[in-house]
Amino acid sequence: MVGMHMDRYMKFLAERTSSLAASEIRELLKLTEGKDVISFAGGLPDPSVFPKKELGEIAREVIISVGERALQYSPTRGVTAFIEALKGFAAKHNVKVRGEDDVVVTTGAQEAIYLASKVLFDEKDVVAVEEPTYLAALNVIKFFKAKPLAIPVDHEGMRVDLLEEALRRGVKVKALYTNATAQNPSGTTMSLERRKHLLELASSYDFLILEDDPYGYFVFEGESPTPIKTLDEEGRVIYISTFSKILAPGLRIGWMLGPKELMNYAELAKQNVDLHSSTLSQFIVMEAIRRGTVEATIEKAKSLYRVKRDYMLQALEENMGGLASWTKPIGGLFVLVSLKERVDTRKMLYKAIERGVAYVPGASFFVSRDGSHTMRLNYSYPSLEQIREGVRRLAATVKEEVRQA
Repeated sequence: MVGMHMDRYMKFLAERTSSLAASEIRELLKLTEGKDVISFAGGLPDPSVFPKKELGEIAREVIISVGERALQYSPTRGVTAFIEALKGFAAKHNVKVRGEDDVVVTTGAQEAIYLASKVLFDEKDVVAVEEPTYLAALNVIKFFKAKPLAIPVDHEGMRVDLLEEALRRGVKVKALYTNATAQNPSGTTMSLERRKHLLELASSYDFLILEDDPYGYFVFEGESPTPIKTLDEEGRVIYISTFSKILAPGLRIGWMLGPKELMNYAELAKQNVDLHSSTLSQFIVMEAIRRGTVEATIEKAKSLYRVKRDYMLQALEENMGGLASWTKPIGGLFVLVSLKERVDTRKMLYKAIERGVAYVPGASFFVSRDGSHTMRLNYSYPSLEQIREGVRRLAATVKEEVRQA
C-alpha cells in the first residue's frame, strides 16, 4: 500500500486547527537543544530549588501509606482533602476564598486557562489582554476564535485608563485576562489603585476577570500585592495559579478558584479533556503543603531569584546601557528588553544563537505584533556566570546588528 503524502492529510483536519499556533518558546528550546547555548528563553525554575529529598520521602510515604487512593482515579474536580488544603494555602497567601467559591484542580495553570476559555468564549467575543501578554494564553484565546483587545502596560501594569476609554467607546468586553503581578513577559506589576479601578470597570461594564497568578508567591521587595481576587466583592474573578514555579513543574498541578457555578462548567469541560489531574501528584503536593515543604521552597526561590534578577539587571547596565531599556521586576522570572534601534529581534535570534545565547523575541507577546524590537530574558534558570556571559554575548550581537542597520 502506498503511504499518504503529508499534504493529503490536510483535508482531514478540523477547521479549528487553523487557529493552533506553535509556542515560540517551545520551538526555541528545540533550536538550542544539544548546543552550547546560554538560554534566557524558557521560564524554567532553577533545579536547585526543587526539594528532591523531601519530595522523594513524601512520594514514598504516600504510595506506601495511601497508595490505594493515591494511585487510583479521583474526582474530576480534584481530591477533596487536597482542595481543602489548597483553600488553606490560598488564605495564607492572602487569596480570598468567598463562600460561593470552589476549586478545580488542573494539570498546570495552562489547562486552567484553556478550560476557562473553553467554557466562556464564543467566536468574536472580545477578551481584553495586556500588551504584551503571556503568549500561551493569547494562543488559547485565539484558538477559540475570540478577539483579543490589546491594552498597553507601563511600569504600573495595565493602562486601565485606556481600557476605560475603549469601554466608553462602546467596545463590549466579555472578559479580561491579566497576569497582574510580575507579569510574563514584561515583569511589570499592576498597582493597587489600578486593580481597584479594574474591578470598578468590571462591575460597571459587566465583564469577568481571569487573574493568572503564578508569580505572586515570590515577590522580592515588600509584601506581595493584594490579588485582584481578594479585592473582588462581586464574584467576578476567576483566580488561576500553579505549583510549577513554587514546588516543581513536573508534578503538573495547577488550580482555579472562582464562583461555584462557573467551576461546575469548568469541571464538565475537564471531564472531556483528561478526566482528572494526577491523583498521585495531588497527594504529594498536599503533603508538601502540610509539611511546610512548599513554603520552604518559596523562600529558597525568592532568595535565589532576587540575586539572579539583580545580577541580570547589573549585567544589562554594564553591557547594554545606551543600546536598550528594560523593565525592573519586583518578582517573577523575566525582564523585557526594548532595543532603542528598531532591530528585529526575531531575525537577530539566529545570529544570537550562533554566538551562543538565546532569548524569546518579543513580537509574539504582542497582539499588535508591535514588539519586534523587544526580547524576553529569563533569569531564574541560568547560573550567575551564564547570566554575565550570556548578556555579554547578547550585547555583542545587538551592537553588530545596529552597525549593519
